[in-house]
Amino acid sequence: MTQPSSAPAPGRPTPGRIAPADASFPLDRRVFGGFVEHLGRHIYDGIYEPGHATADARGFRGDVIELVRELGVSTIRYPGGNFVSGYRWEDGVGPVAERPRRLDLAWHVTETNEVGLHEFSHWLEQVGSDLMLAVNLGTRGTAEALDLLEYANGEVDTTWVRQRAAHGRAEPFGVTMWCLGNEMDGWWQLGARSAAEYGALAARTARAMRRFDPHLQLVVCGSSARSMPTFGQWEREVLAHTFDDVDFISCHAYYEERDGDAQEFLASAVDMDLFIRQVVEIADEVAAARGSDKRIMISFDEWNVWYQTRWNAIEGTQPLDEWPVAPRLLEDVYTVQDAVVVGDLLITLLQHADRVASASLAQLVNVIGPIMTEPGGPAWRQTTFFPFSLTSRLAGAHVIPVAVEASTFHSSRFGEVPSINAVATVDDAGLSLFLVNRSLEESAEVRIDVAGHAAAGFEVAESHLLHDADRYAVNTLDDPDRVAPRPLPGVDLSDGVLSATLPPVSWAAVRLTPRPVTA
Repeated sequence: MTQPSSAPAPGRPTPGRIAPADASFPLDRRVFGGFVEHLGRHIYDGIYEPGHATADARGFRGDVIELVRELGVSTIRYPGGNFVSGYRWEDGVGPVAERPRRLDLAWHVTETNEVGLHEFSHWLEQVGSDLMLAVNLGTRGTAEALDLLEYANGEVDTTWVRQRAAHGRAEPFGVTMWCLGNEMDGWWQLGARSAAEYGALAARTARAMRRFDPHLQLVVCGSSARSMPTFGQWEREVLAHTFDDVDFISCHAYYEERDGDAQEFLASAVDMDLFIRQVVEIADEVAAARGSDKRIMISFDEWNVWYQTRWNAIEGTQPLDEWPVAPRLLEDVYTVQDAVVVGDLLITLLQHADRVASASLAQLVNVIGPIMTEPGGPAWRQTTFFPFSLTSRLAGAHVIPVAVEASTFHSSRFGEVPSINAVATVDDAGLSLFLVNRSLEESAEVRIDVAGHAAAGFEVAESHLLHDADRYAVNTLDDPDRVAPRPLPGVDLSDGVLSATLPPVSWAAVRLTPRPVTA
């Protein structure tokens, strides 16, 4: 049970009570980012299907555009991912009919290059998201990164700028956030390097790119997972090379239920929390050793539930002698339980918004995505769509810590884990609470003191609960609306205390708005 405590520890928010407003910190909307990779049916038959009834003049599905808008993604990382480490960006510009077909060694498929920088930027304009562009530091290097930067952002009369104009774009794309490669610590990555080799290359590339524009925001590759054998050592070595030249270091994490242990799976956010804390500690150690006040921020630019054990996740699933175009790869069907974990991971990202200034749900459509499509048919929301869309819509401008007292369960990895996790956000229009009950069996009575955040008090404007008696319930092509949020029953706000009951394996959001002042 979460409840107010009469004797809080000095300097810490009272259990069951939202911290004072002066304990808040700003929320960067880039934390609600997404990720689009040339992988499986994400691009082709996903966002792009020229023959579809809803397709626009450039071939992008209108029904998917509407769902991505509803999802509320702010910044989208593109074009990969593993794909980018073998990608020639020049293949994706110019007349579409003249673009080369290439073998994509990352996913063992054929890439047609029908969609490239220009087309994807058009799609971003339709969905209202900004571009976060990754450069190939796997099979290519600094020179090619500079060529792409000049092509995308150049304003002076140069050959690359003339080519961009000839390809239909006179004005610059204005990309401000750039990823220096992808998962360069991974054996599966084309051009994988040691931390020293990658750090030196990333530093050279970052310094060169800053000569073009010193205001770019650059992301250096951190570890591909906290479980990587080089985790920690990799971050220290890479930052030793790049600290002065980059703004972010990346984190990647995927979670799944393993061996039928649902309770352990529901503790996934504890791993994410530790991951963030450890990377922050390492980055700050590097800063301290240099006598620097600079704070390296985190771009958690790949995160999701992904059942990697179901797939040959690195090389695809097709025979080695076949190189198909846009096969069905990594199309996980998500359960209510998966969605609760996604909601908990979002809560954790918000709790660390003082250092996590960017995050990308990986991915968006068909490929481990919250949105699914059928060629020539409908698009629909997976269960994981709902916690993301509601959090993106309801989250305010500032994050406020929420301390809770709760029962615990035992995790073989993390010891005693609280059953309840919570965070709050606030803005001039009101206050939002996001809560999760990780327990497999026990409901939780939640009481949170929200007094002090509105002079005239609050009233409940809306509430949402994601829960089902069958925690493995899913949305499918045949039954796309089987799972959807519903109002949180029994939610009450009296004398400044919000009360509600969270059923087992559930995620909830509550929006409070100031009570009108009467004369």
